[in-house]
Amino acid sequence: MIQISTLDYILIFSFFTIVLCIGIFVSKKSGKSSTEFFLSGRSMPWWLLGFSMVATTFAADTPLLVTDIVRADGVSGNWVWWAFLITGLLTVFVYAKLWRKSAVNTDLEFYELRYSGNAAKFLRGFRAVYLGVIFNILVMSVVTLAAIKIGGIMLNLQPWEVVVYAGTITVAFSAFGGFRGVVYTDFLLFIIALFGAFAAAYYAVNLPQVGGLENLLQNDLVISKMNMLPDFNNTETLISLLIIPIALQWWSSWYPGAEPGGGGYIAQRMLAAKDENHAIGATFFFNFVHYALRPWPWILVALASLVIFPDIASLHSAFPDIPQDKLGHDLAYPAMLNFLPTGVLGIVLASLIAAYMSTISTHLNWGASYVVNDFYQRFIKKDATEKQLVNIGRLTTVLMMLVSGLLALSLTNVKQVFDIIIMFGAGTGLLFILRWFWWRINAWSEISAMFASGIISILLNFTTLGTTLFGATSGILPTWFQLPFVVLITTAFWLIVTYITQPDNKEVLYSFYKRIQPGGPGWNKVINDAKGENINLQDTKSNWSIPSGILAMLLGCILIYSCLFATGFWIYGQITNALLLSASAVISSFLLLKVWKKIKSKVL
Repeated sequence: MIQISTLDYILIFSFFTIVLCIGIFVSKKSGKSSTEFFLSGRSMPWWLLGFSMVATTFAADTPLLVTDIVRADGVSGNWVWWAFLITGLLTVFVYAKLWRKSAVNTDLEFYELRYSGNAAKFLRGFRAVYLGVIFNILVMSVVTLAAIKIGGIMLNLQPWEVVVYAGTITVAFSAFGGFRGVVYTDFLLFIIALFGAFAAAYYAVNLPQVGGLENLLQNDLVISKMNMLPDFNNTETLISLLIIPIALQWWSSWYPGAEPGGGGYIAQRMLAAKDENHAIGATFFFNFVHYALRPWPWILVALASLVIFPDIASLHSAFPDIPQDKLGHDLAYPAMLNFLPTGVLGIVLASLIAAYMSTISTHLNWGASYVVNDFYQRFIKKDATEKQLVNIGRLTTVLMMLVSGLLALSLTNVKQVFDIIIMFGAGTGLLFILRWFWWRINAWSEISAMFASGIISILLNFTTLGTTLFGATSGILPTWFQLPFVVLITTAFWLIVTYITQPDNKEVLYSFYKRIQPGGPGWNKVINDAKGENINLQDTKSNWSIPSGILAMLLGCILIYSCLFATGFWIYGQITNALLLSASAVISSFLLLKVWKKIKSKVL
């Protein structure tokens, strides 16, 4: 067990005290109305929302997930999440302003803005429970599983103790402070978490057993894991680690924080922004920090862990008290923290607690917003007072924390659950991208996509899910083929359903177009129909900003990927490659600024 000093405990408890004080301080204002509790009155600046997005996606499970990936598949294995940068920047330059224009309270309220009839009502209510409760609890349970592993190694705590201690504090300030409390504390949590990640990397690389960066990069176990691109001679590895994420996964799969077309807690923050430009600025800041700045500290710790704990057996030997069902490569990250000095250990431990709390608090507030706004107020008590809505939100927060904690006790591995979540959203992404720009998509399109993706994934991965939860055998299809198969069947199914079902009510389509002004050829029929009825929809063909937005997305990808890989080459000592990519980052940033000005002028 790691030896925690008095100084470490002081730092940790000081952090807890500050977080709780922030929650209590803003509780009065947050409790005034449901809009305040879930969106802070739509008054948040871009930088604060950007920090909040970054803090939220830096969950306690994130460094463990990256460690698992690097130890199993090498640095190139991170393409499984690096590919989501593409959809992230598509959200920045195309969808952020559309979400802010919608002025809805949650992204699920969008359904009755865009679609018509009972199908739209059902979709909104069902997804409020499906995403806000069931899926949300699954994600929170994964984060709590990471906390259990960290608590077991660093504090010798039993799994149930971690759930009780961490869950109680997090749910307390989440229920008190609402969204405003979450965002304010996220700013503090981000700073602590980032410092902790860099401190952990610095000390891990310079451990006597590792011998510094130069020795680390010359270690035989590490050399085989260093490549940032997979082996092009290994076809199956190339397909699963690079081709599928880049060609398919980023646009076809739904994943919290990387939803095609935006959504979830990212949409919640865009909706809370002061205006459209603040929404764009916040999401770009998030994507830059998330992909260009944060990965390498985690990667360095993972590589250093291969020297000290080359396999799972060595982890088990070093930490025999860890339950067998919690052993995995992801355990190597908290194991490396065993070597941190007093003081630094307290800060790093506080940073991991910060990562846990920022993610859980966001998911609690976001999930509660679905339950309150899109289920309770919409279907159960339409005339509920603002006080009642806030109270239901707080009650939902507590219950979701309780259930996710119980589920976490039965889980085994972070990476396995990550793969299952990716699979369950496969095939729905293209629909989320197109629904803003193609009038023919309706509520039945989304309903069919959601059920098709879920049912096919269950059939393919029933045994995989059993492996994660109960220790059963593996799935029935090769791993690399499962995602394309689900995407193909799901996409074909929802396209067929789209064409065989009735289109949405014209009045709803007219109203949606007037408010959002999405533009593009996908709305030509609606615009022409409106003209025939002497209705002016303010056609935006002359100043359609989407082409500029897509160009900005491509330049943003070049900029951020250049920064990510230039950093890697600087660390590896490959100066020529580092200089070339650094120059690419400078040039692409200059070009991006020019395009961004055009987009900004069209938003104003």
